[in-house]
Amino acid sequence: MAANDNGIFRGREKGIRPSQNSDREPALPKTRQEIQGGPNGGRRGLIRVKSAGESGRSGLHPIQFLAITWRSTSWLSRAVNILWPFVPAAIAVHYVTSIDNHVLKFSLAYIAMVPCANLIGFAGQELARKMPHMLGVLTETTIGSVVEIILFMILLSQSQFYVIQAAILGSILANMLLCLGLCFFTAGLRRDVATFHAAVSEVGSNLLLIAGLGLAIPTVFQRSITASGFDLTTEDLDARVLNISRIIAVLMLIAYGVFLIFQMHTHNGLYDAAFEHDEERDADKHKDRAKAKLTLTECIIALALSVALVTFIAIALVGEIPAIVEERGISDPFMGLVLVPLVEKAAEHLTAIDEAWDNQINFALSHCIGATIQTAMLNAPLVVIVGWGLRFPMDLNFEIFDIVMLILAIITVGNFLRDQKSDYLEGFLCVVVYIAIAVAAFYFPNPHQAVGHEATGEEGAAQEAAEHVARYLLS
Repeated sequence: MAANDNGIFRGREKGIRPSQNSDREPALPKTRQEIQGGPNGGRRGLIRVKSAGESGRSGLHPIQFLAITWRSTSWLSRAVNILWPFVPAAIAVHYVTSIDNHVLKFSLAYIAMVPCANLIGFAGQELARKMPHMLGVLTETTIGSVVEIILFMILLSQSQFYVIQAAILGSILANMLLCLGLCFFTAGLRRDVATFHAAVSEVGSNLLLIAGLGLAIPTVFQRSITASGFDLTTEDLDARVLNISRIIAVLMLIAYGVFLIFQMHTHNGLYDAAFEHDEERDADKHKDRAKAKLTLTECIIALALSVALVTFIAIALVGEIPAIVEERGISDPFMGLVLVPLVEKAAEHLTAIDEAWDNQINFALSHCIGATIQTAMLNAPLVVIVGWGLRFPMDLNFEIFDIVMLILAIITVGNFLRDQKSDYLEGFLCVVVYIAIAVAAFYFPNPHQAVGHEATGEEGAAQEAAEHVARYLLS
């Protein structure tokens, strides 16, 4: 799965265009019966250590542990490990010294978060090797979301609800447009067309659309009531939106649970087929299989260490956000929609890009789409439920700009996934759209700069845009 140690650009030097020799690639099964009746015979146990994930060792071996961790999965991840000196620097500046430079504190914490998140991603990937395909992908994606969950909970404890809301949608947009776009672009550099399985693309895009609509309901409800002139006080309207958000959060968690049953039990053969196909066409599978791997104990130690570091650094990072927003002119929308998601999703993005380069496009899509679904249907509802338990008014009433961009992005990505093929042009266009949204977020004013809650001309225009989106979806 990982790129070879001599650099991911070796394939370009060889001038290989695998798509032009697609007849040599193994055929991809399309049904559960094909994979269950294949040469491997029958279903596989849910808990089983695969040979690709066996390290040949047990326990903890410090020297090998450090060497394997430093080598990581690719030269991209190894380059990120150069940033480890920022970790003690960020902790020292925040917890030990009394420096009053908020920009320095925020910058150090922001950079230090990247290698810690990368270690979480690497440890999760090593742990996933020891499991069957679907369970491994789910475990790796869930572990990769630990950084996001920690950041959300710390932001919640400090009542930064607006930043959380922007970060929820920003995380989804970063995965759908930036990460997926980079995967398409990277895969397109080595082959004319990258093909992926319908079980990964169609189910994922459908779930994204449903999740986007679910997240949009409280926002549309609030804007509709405000624009229609109903005789409701602000407190009454906010209470209704909060109750709707909590109910939708519970429904989204139930829907995510049903999706897990579909993915892990009733239709797991389809996903196993796609992932086995990816392993067969992995560009460096032999070198990857021969590389030294972490033991189970070392995986757990790496996860515990990285989660602890991420928690300390996240506290430092979140603590500096208000000062950065107030003193440096960085808006809350840009902070939540762009800056926070980029650092929390760094590890997942590196892993997915590496897999796309190695022609494991189904694995790459699973990381992009799987992480997006987890954010929309697990992490976002979870922060609402936790806020409910702590009596925080955390709801899903987003800015109309954010929610319209989300729905349009889901439609755009769904169209790209529909033909089960991708090329570098589609990837480049996804990245361009993400940059355009980031630019708009940079110029978006802070909530306290709003004149009032009544529907202005601009809000009316935004609401009209939302209505056009709704008509498109229903057509």
